Amino acid sequence: MSLALALVVLTSAPPMVVIDEKTTRREEAPPHGAIGMSTAYRISDAVPAPRAMEFRRRVLHKGAAIGEHPIDHDEVYYVLSGEGEVLSDGVRRKLTAGMAAYLYKGAKVGIWQKGRKPLSLIISYPNNRK
Repeated sequence: MSLALALVVLTSAPPMVVIDEKTTRREEAPPHGAIGMSTAYRISDAVPAPRAMEFRRRVLHKGAAIGEHPIDHDEVYYVLSGEGEVLSDGVRRKLTAGMAAYLYKGAKVGIWQKGRKPLSLIISYPNNRK
């Protein structure tokens, strides 16, 4: 491969996208059951298509939950602050700041806010709509 061709290959990626989460913020009921209210930051929605992954922040207000639902991809819930309880195929585990739950394709999952403070988490998974 010539040096010129190598440089074209190395620089053929789209330019990076920098997103301020404040521009993606909205108040809404959480998905999968509309249990309570949340603040959603649909960060990756600001990235032009095609994109290979979703990256979102959600703050579950007191008593809110992303209800139990099946997933058709691996998914990660990473807790920034607060306390929650994650479910995967009937198994429940407590999550607190700095903890992550790696959830597998085919599982039925959900997450509930617990404790006094809102549950702030990052949710990331592959985008199947490339």
